[in-house]
Amino acid sequence: MAGQETGEHIAELLDELARRAGPEARDTADELVRSVVEFYGEGLARTVRLLKAAPAGADPVAVLVADELVGDLLILHDLHPEDTLTRVGRALDKVRPYLGSHAGDVEVAGLDLDASEGPTLRLRLRGSCDGCPSSTQTVRWTIEEAVARLAPEVARIDVEGVAEDTPREQPLLQIQPHRPDDAPGGTGAPEASDASRGPEAPDGPVQWHTVSPPALPAGDRSTHVTEVGGHPLLLVRLPGNLYAYRDRCPSCGGGLGAAVLDGESLRCARCAAQFDVRRAGHGDRGHLEPVPLLEEDGAVRVALPGELLGARP
Repeated sequence: MAGQETGEHIAELLDELARRAGPEARDTADELVRSVVEFYGEGLARTVRLLKAAPAGADPVAVLVADELVGDLLILHDLHPEDTLTRVGRALDKVRPYLGSHAGDVEVAGLDLDASEGPTLRLRLRGSCDGCPSSTQTVRWTIEEAVARLAPEVARIDVEGVAEDTPREQPLLQIQPHRPDDAPGGTGAPEASDASRGPEAPDGPVQWHTVSPPALPAGDRSTHVTEVGGHPLLLVRLPGNLYAYRDRCPSCGGGLGAAVLDGESLRCARCAAQFDVRRAGHGDRGHLEPVPLLEEDGAVRVALPGELLGARP
């Protein structure tokens, strides 16, 4: 159907909806059509900008699939050159350094493309931090966010090896119609609280936030307290990885901004309790509360699940 014919057909459908359901339904449908047109218009604009900015000799398909929004559109229309499992594998590779801090790993147990609710991915989680349900859940949320960003067509994810008291089914994002700010032609630096809706947490939806500007350059050993979504978080940089924890000592209840970092051990300046940064905050007098974190392409994103950062003293 040609472009003009398609536009006329949409107008006819909207008029029919108005006759059957009334003017309010027509207004809602008009807004829906505008949103869809804007979404695809942004995808086309980004495609043009990306191709114009591509280096000489670059593979144009590779340039387009590297962009999240354009890549999502290619997936939506079955035009992406990589299949779902290949992209899932790349997503898991991104989170494996984080999983290592929980003495764990994840592997694909299967992918059911014909499931009634849509593609269902089965993962097997091994070695999550013993005795720390919050650590197990943060691992799960981090995996789900990474998979959602590279394989948004996955409708459901089942994870084997999670704690008994954590949910076993979490919906993944289906489409993420936003423009990453670091792409050519973007509108500027990312905002400090660029949140996107993630899986449902026991106390509400998990909100992913971009921390800007990224603190603690790679290679340093340092700590930094930052506020994200109204919550103070402790970021700890060790060689090779960045970690995020709730800024609260489980032993004395104080903040950890003045904590001493000795190798991979963090010592509370107030009560001298020590915690292993790489092992999900395991300590001699309690357990730090880990926060899901993804770091890629110079950007740092953290999640604020209600279960971890609720109104607790």
